[in-house]
Amino acid sequence: MSEPANRRRAVALRYRQDQESAPRVLARGSGDVADRIIALAREHGIPLHEEVPPTLYLVLAEVLAHVYRANRASASPPPR
Repeated sequence: MSEPANRRRAVALRYRQDQESAPRVLARGSGDVADRIIALAREHGIPLHEEVPPTLYLVLAEVLAHVYRANRASASPPPR
């Protein structure tokens, strides 16, 4: 069963300004977990973005594709 479309979601990203690497996903969640991620960000003065601007859709898609590939690769058993 899929989640309702209006359920609150959050992703915490870490950007390293001294490197050209892609941002890293530190945390992600929906519902109560998303609320906690948002509360912690506010508590620590971390900027929040309520939505992704359309001009960044392609970039975000590329970052997420990289993350999914990395997760899939790390979940595979090592070759024999």
